Amino acid sequence: MADEVRTTQCCIAGGGPAGMMLGLLLARAGVDVTVLEKHPDFLRDFRGDTIHPSTLELMHELGWLEELLALPHQKAPMLRFQNGSHDVVVADFTHLPTHARYIAFMPQWDLLDFLARKASAYPGFHLRRCAEVTDVLREKGRVTGVRARTPEGTLEVRASLVVAADGRTSVVRQRAGFEVEALGAPMDVLWFRVARKPTDPVDPMGRFEQGQIFILINRGDAWQCGRVIAKGSFDALREAGLPSFREDFARMAPFLADRTQDLTHWDDVKLLTVRVDRLRTWYQPGLLCIGDAAHAMSPVGGVGINLAVQDAVAAANLLAGPLLARHVTPMDLRRVQERREWPTRLTQRAQVLIQNRVLTPALRRPAPSRRLPLPLWLVQHAPVLRRIPARLVGMGLRPEHIRTPVAPTSP
Repeated sequence: MADEVRTTQCCIAGGGPAGMMLGLLLARAGVDVTVLEKHPDFLRDFRGDTIHPSTLELMHELGWLEELLALPHQKAPMLRFQNGSHDVVVADFTHLPTHARYIAFMPQWDLLDFLARKASAYPGFHLRRCAEVTDVLREKGRVTGVRARTPEGTLEVRASLVVAADGRTSVVRQRAGFEVEALGAPMDVLWFRVARKPTDPVDPMGRFEQGQIFILINRGDAWQCGRVIAKGSFDALREAGLPSFREDFARMAPFLADRTQDLTHWDDVKLLTVRVDRLRTWYQPGLLCIGDAAHAMSPVGGVGINLAVQDAVAAANLLAGPLLARHVTPMDLRRVQERREWPTRLTQRAQVLIQNRVLTPALRRPAPSRRLPLPLWLVQHAPVLRRIPARLVGMGLRPEHIRTPVAPTSP
């Protein structure tokens, strides 16, 4: 028997970008929503920190863009890569038909705190922290809620609809028995951080040559650094030693050579195991998966957060009405998958193509090369082509818009 039982119209497992955005929009429409977040706060390092123009446009539609951008962030109107002596702009966002024509680099915890603060203004929104979902509840073949572990004991939340937004290692999708289709990923990413000086470059950048790929993201007082490695090669790097890792980094980013000593221990380096997969079916009666719980994305393009947010907006648009009517059918849930599945499939296909045709050959090329990979050569010599990756990365293949109503009692 549970120590606590509560009832809500929609229970969302996971307080990440997808879960918080969906909870906010449903509560804004008058739906009673409970979001279960297993951590006590949002302060977790090396999560996706890119807010793309599509997500910023949603903030504009809600009337909150200026308020969001008052938080500390860095703007990137272009994405560039360095390969040897070549400095190549691969995406130019300044031509997008949006109000914010750039990627905003903002700590994810700031975005989530912002969404939580906005959502808390609606009486139907309830955020339970330190509530780790451990199982789903079923009655007569339908998911009717979840069981969670809290510091006070066991919590059961009964709901007309459960939404799994608990990430690529989703407990909900595992306990519900969804079939997962793995697409494969030939690399992993090591994340670490070093100090940033006022005289350093401002724009984020990527650099690859001699079998190594590094990514640098300006976080104000620090550089968030990523090293892309061949999958399963982290143990060999550790055996080579931290001094060798520092030397590689200094060679790839010479202006940071005096700060490689910031890495004092392997604990300063966090391994992100990359996986690209998707569910064949995103729903069961009473249950829907969105975001990484439905489709784990590659870090290529940094589009994971924004696809998750797009899922949340589509789900809110399609499900607010049925939830308010207290009658959510499998057909309602199917419409969400039909709306979001083909943009997800095409995006993953593009990511896998880049992984296999650009990143994997770069990781296998130990000797310096004066030749640019063909995709980079094309965007270097035909600048108009930079608009294509900018459109795909910045807005996605099917950008969503806020269609949910505002409840009469909402502020």
